[in-house]
Parts: sequence; C-alpha cells; structure tokens
Amino acid sequence: MKRVVDFLFETNILKELPRSGYTFLGTGRESVAEHIFMTTMICFVISRMEPEVDREKLITMALVHDLPEARTGDLNYVQKQYVRPLEDKAMADMSKGLDFGDELKSLLDEFNESSSKEARLARDADQLSFMMELKKQHDIGALSPEKWLPFIENRLQTDTGRKIAGSIMASSWDDWWFANYSEPLPAGKNT
Repeated sequence: MKRVVDFLFETNILKELPRSGYTFLGTGRESVAEHIFMTTMICFVISRMEPEVDREKLITMALVHDLPEARTGDLNYVQKQYVRPLEDKAMADMSKGLDFGDELKSLLDEFNESSSKEARLARDADQLSFMMELKKQHDIGALSPEKWLPFIENRLQTDTGRKIAGSIMASSWDDWWFANYSEPLPAGKNT
C-alpha cells in the first residue's frame, strides 16, 4: 500500500506544476492537473459520442497522458527543440512496484504512438482542452490566441475532434452562462 500512496502523492504534484506554454502565449495559466482534468472530461464526452470505442481505455488514457510530467516537468514546443524529456524512463520509474504499472506504461505508449482510435481521440481531447483555454483567452480580449488557434486545429486527427473544435470556435466561452441564466437582470444592471 505504501507504494500506491507514494504514487498518489507524486501525481498530486501535477496540481502545482504549471503548463509552460502560457509563458509564451503571454496570457492565462493552468496547472498540468487542471489540463488533465479537462482532457479527461472531453474524453468522457467523446466516449458517449463514439459508442463503439473502449470507453474505459479512452478516459483512462486521458487521465495518464501527462503523468510523466510529475518527473520531467511540462516542456512546451520551443523547449522540446533543446531538451528531450526521458518520458519512458520517468514512466518506468514512476510505475515501478505498482500492480497496475504495466497498464499505465502501455496506455501512455499507445497514446504517444496514436496506435488506436482511442489514442487518436485522446490526443484530440488533449488539443481541444488547450483550444478551449485559448478560446477563452481570446474571448476576454487577449490577442495572441488568434495566432495559436490554427496550429491547434491542424493537430486534430479525428472527425469528432474537428466537429468539437468547430463548435468551440463558433461559441463564446461564457455562452453557457447566459443561455441558462433564468432570472431577469434588475433594471440598470448590465451583469
């Protein structure tokens, strides 16, 4: 049990680890754990849109896709031009002694290789999570996301991912709030 608890404490570090791309974007912030949560939620939704996929595999793949960053840190695309994270070694060391360690490594390998439909959908969810953050930043007035969004769209591998992306881009980040706000605003109030 001690080994499991150590693993949980280690993965808990992801709540404190910032995603490094926001430094280059110049706006916004997010922890790796926040990103993993949103990616996993997107995979849950996709698993209902694509009933033929292995739901557990898809959702679990999203949950583990950035676990090695607890040891390697989050490297963005610029940093990866100069530093190569030893993700395989990090995952091997991180999962050593866990009864489910081989499953973690296998899911991460499948994700990185895009070797299944579930992996391609999970990779799209990873990009869609970032797209949602960029779209929010754009909607609240940041200019740089406009340059970044086309790169994210070009990374999408599935029709489902592209459909979700189209809807994200056609929406405002706060549409859900105003669509569901049932009380009329008091006279003279704008928000």
